[in-house]
Amino acid sequence: MTKKALNVYQFKISLLEVKPPIWRRIQVVENYTFWDLHVAIQDAMGWTDSHLHEFNIINPNTTKNMVIGFPDELAGFINEDRIVLAGWEQSISDFFSLDNPKAKYDYDFGDDWQHEIVLEKILPIESKVKYPRCLEGGRACPPEDCGGIWGYSELLEILVDPKHPDYQERIEWLGGEFHPESFDIKKVHFDNPKKRWEYAFNIEESVEI
Repeated sequence: MTKKALNVYQFKISLLEVKPPIWRRIQVVENYTFWDLHVAIQDAMGWTDSHLHEFNIINPNTTKNMVIGFPDELAGFINEDRIVLAGWEQSISDFFSLDNPKAKYDYDFGDDWQHEIVLEKILPIESKVKYPRCLEGGRACPPEDCGGIWGYSELLEILVDPKHPDYQERIEWLGGEFHPESFDIKKVHFDNPKKRWEYAFNIEESVEI
C-alpha cells in the first residue's frame, strides 16, 4: 500500500538553452514516483509525451548519478554500459531533498530537450487543494518535433517574417498561429499518471504500479 502523503514538493522546471526562459512551477505529492513526476512535467510544460524521457539525479546514499526513466531493454535498446531504473518503481522522496534538490530531465532524445528540475520547497498538504497543480509559468512550450533548440530558434525567426519563403509552410505545419510568449495557466490539465502508464504499455485492465 502506498504511504499516505503528508507533504507536497514544489518544483521549478526550466527548459535549458532557451532565452527568454520557458519555465513552470508545480506542486506534487511526496509519494509520487518519477513516472508520476514525468507526467506532471509533460502536462505542465505542454509536451505531448510522444517520445522517451529520462531523469539524471544524484543518489543521496551513494553520491553517484542515477538514470531513471524507461529501462533501455523496454525501449528496444541494448546498452550494457549504463543502467536505467524504471521510473514507476522509484519514489521521488528517495532522491529529492532540500540537500539534494536538482535533477536533469531529458525529453525526446532526437530533439534533445533538456530541463533543469529544482526542488524549491517542501510544504504541508492543503486539504482542499487538488494535486498536482501548476502555480505559475512563463512562455509557451516549443512545438513537438521542431528540431530541438536550433530548429526552434529558426522557427521563431521565420514566424516573425510573413514574407519569409518558408512562412506559410511552417504555419500549415503548426496547424495555425503559434504565440511563443503566451502561457495560460488555465489550460494546464494534469492527466492520471497511472492511466498514462497503462496507455504507454497498451494495458487495457488496471494494474498496480
